[in-house]
Amino acid sequence: MEKEEKYKLLTAQVKSLIQGETDTVSVMANISAAIHEEMGFFWTGFYVVKEKENGEGKELRLGPFQGSVACMHIPFGRGVCGTAWQRQKTIIVPDVEEFPGHIACSSLSRSEIVVPVFNESNEVVAVLDIDSRDLNTFDEIDKKWLEEIVKLLTK
Repeated sequence: MEKEEKYKLLTAQVKSLIQGETDTVSVMANISAAIHEEMGFFWTGFYVVKEKENGEGKELRLGPFQGSVACMHIPFGRGVCGTAWQRQKTIIVPDVEEFPGHIACSSLSRSEIVVPVFNESNEVVAVLDIDSRDLNTFDEIDKKWLEEIVKLLTK
């Protein structure tokens, strides 16, 4: 099955799976599990914008995910996740070794896509982070469909 068709089916599955659910953590958990299982990525999960424990600003904090252990705190503007948050746009990284300031939670990650999650006020409240063991895994098809999937979090 082609990637576009897999994403169409996955998006329909996610819509059905989360319909009527209001708990954000539960929804994020099932979205990451569905994407991870259907697409076979190395790591799939969310980082959520939270106040720092010391009260000095905000950071991305590890949320629901599928895969190996991960970094728990990511500063604004750091790594691919923090940069996607800062720029408020999806970032596709064909080779993580070439991304300035890449945060290596796992040396097995080779390429990455990070999709911001916006609330109704158009503020970034989380990011969907997906890693692959292969170079050049992600493209405009992934971007298009993953952006559609994260929009389901605010409907």
